Amino acid sequence: MLVDIKGKDVLTTQELSVDEIKAILKLAKEMKKDRFDKKFNQLLKDKTFLMFFFNPSLRTRISFEAAATELGGHAQFLEPKTMRLKKTSQGVEVQAGETIEDAAQVLARYAAGMGIRILETSVKHYGDGNALLREYARWMNVPIINMADDKYHPCQGLSDVMGMEEHRGDLKGKTVLMSWAHGALARSYCSVHENLLITSRLGMNVKLAYPKGYDLPEEEIAKVKKNCEMNGTKFEIINDPYAAYNEDVEFVYSRNWFGPDFYEIGKEAEIARARKMTDWICDQERMDRTNNALFIHPMPVDRGKEVTDEVASGPNSIITDIAENRLHTQKAIMAMTMAGLKVKI
Repeated sequence: MLVDIKGKDVLTTQELSVDEIKAILKLAKEMKKDRFDKKFNQLLKDKTFLMFFFNPSLRTRISFEAAATELGGHAQFLEPKTMRLKKTSQGVEVQAGETIEDAAQVLARYAAGMGIRILETSVKHYGDGNALLREYARWMNVPIINMADDKYHPCQGLSDVMGMEEHRGDLKGKTVLMSWAHGALARSYCSVHENLLITSRLGMNVKLAYPKGYDLPEEEIAKVKKNCEMNGTKFEIINDPYAAYNEDVEFVYSRNWFGPDFYEIGKEAEIARARKMTDWICDQERMDRTNNALFIHPMPVDRGKEVTDEVASGPNSIITDIAENRLHTQKAIMAMTMAGLKVKI
């Protein structure tokens, strides 16, 4: 089967077919193996990829710029503070009075694709960031790639499972534990949602552990449950910091995320609350109860809070491999959506 996603927006892996996910991962692995091969290094020759950053980044900006360069193209950095943005009552941004419809159609004449990064601190209500991406996608006739919004982070989810497959092979029937952890960063849902969605799509059993009061949005949990039902796999929610670590677990993802009332109470109140729940941390004692589980994380890691140094820097940590994979999965997405490279699976 030949997979063709030329011109397709990548806003969340949940909106990609399983075959499209497999094709992206297959190409990313090939690109990682033959990183500077001439068959890839001119795919975006003379083409520009726009990067629209409402929020700063380390891995995302560097990996996308490197991806464009290694494909023979150019990545151009844009940030709202240099573009005189203002908010509408609907929470959607416009540029100095110019509608997204007008701006998007002009930008599409300049570039072969555009990435947008807009997290919770840049929007007033949950979902506003994702809505902005969809508004640009509505009007642009070139691919929009989600570089992380307040709901989803598809490039991170793809990089997670790429690393998981590299170390443990086929993921079907294996179990991933997603556990909340205390910390001082008040993190958004996007990487958590994406991992839950893509692992359940690919036939994994999913355990979700968090203290009461840290429920994830029900609409996303409903999708994860449906994915598991379609694959005949298990989905379980546990409100205990220890019980979820057992011999079934082969991957552990321990990460802080904010509570549902974050947009009302604000970042400082959320951090003060989360810091108190020190029992919620991934340590070696808990990892020893698993099936030799690998530790995964999107980074940056809040060491000593989300996870101990012993685990994060230990032999079962694959966090650096996953971080590297951001480059390769993004190259694959750009090659397929912007250059029209087809992949046989």
